[in-house]
Amino acid sequence: MQYSLLGCSGVSVSRVCLGTMTWGNQNTQQDADQQLDYALAQGVNFIDTAEMYAVPPSADTYGATEKIIGNWLARNSTKRQQIILASKMAGSGLAYIRDGSPMTPEGLIQAVDQSLMRLQTDYVDLYQLHWPNRVSPHFAKHLPGHISFKQVDCQQQQEEMLGLLQALQGCVAAGKIRFCGLSNETPWGLSQYLQLSQQYALPAMVSVQNEFSLLHTKDWPYLLEQCQHQEVAYLPWSPLAGGALTGKYLNGARPQGTRWSMLQRNGLFRDTTRSNLAIAAFIELAKSHNVAPSQLALAWVNQVEGVTSTIIGATSMSQLEQNIAAFKLEITPAMQSDIANFLQQHPLPF
Repeated sequence: MQYSLLGCSGVSVSRVCLGTMTWGNQNTQQDADQQLDYALAQGVNFIDTAEMYAVPPSADTYGATEKIIGNWLARNSTKRQQIILASKMAGSGLAYIRDGSPMTPEGLIQAVDQSLMRLQTDYVDLYQLHWPNRVSPHFAKHLPGHISFKQVDCQQQQEEMLGLLQALQGCVAAGKIRFCGLSNETPWGLSQYLQLSQQYALPAMVSVQNEFSLLHTKDWPYLLEQCQHQEVAYLPWSPLAGGALTGKYLNGARPQGTRWSMLQRNGLFRDTTRSNLAIAAFIELAKSHNVAPSQLALAWVNQVEGVTSTIIGATSMSQLEQNIAAFKLEITPAMQSDIANFLQQHPLPF
């Protein structure tokens, strides 16, 4: 296993981050225990979760994933020091989480305390803001015209960001969190947080967690360049585009128990005609190199300059084993050339 620094934190994290959002829905406590034990045995020391999980989110499964991790930690307390544990505070839009309200300093402190109780730990290593209070160009809202920047009150957003940073500072001072980060953010949003942190001597955001895959490269090069030069870790989520890059959803297939067979909060926005054409082409590309599509897709994300640790997820041990093994795969010049051609022919298909 290889490791990278988590931004300016000084902490080393494995290039593989174990995502957990299926635990409590598609996966049981026993499944999670097996995944955690296996991942740690392979050198994975970075675990990512969120108060909102399990996914697809619902009032019934809210907090379920953190509770599962907490149960494991209670039985494996000696391993707590070995892992970098990350969680996230949900933003607005879910009525059963703080009445669906935007993130506030008071709500953040409450969310941290509740996560610590569910996780059965005294501290979280990395605490992230799951999505901004403003509408951001994520979850199929990244194409021109889908959102209006003019409708955002810049000063109000800055004041809200400052309040959240001050609340995070309080949590750091109390020993409840070590570092803080962002998720589903943009270069503008990250810049505001970094400037406010410097101006008011508050904790700097050490990471940003965004969707990134061969089907969704919108953060290259602008956000990744900024992360590289400002010592912010870039943590790609959904590196297999919600599992689509395995090819299992081609031709309308919906295998029972898979994510796309379930009702999704944001819909199946990755399922477009252009996406399916791109996926079919990628499957053939991987086949021509005698590599599993999922492993090639993960290995490619891992070698993108600026990427710190890639968040993977699995609903079975065989998937987890294959996914972790992908990070040993070397991208050959021939693979790199074919992938470059692929990206030119299939840019942002959703």
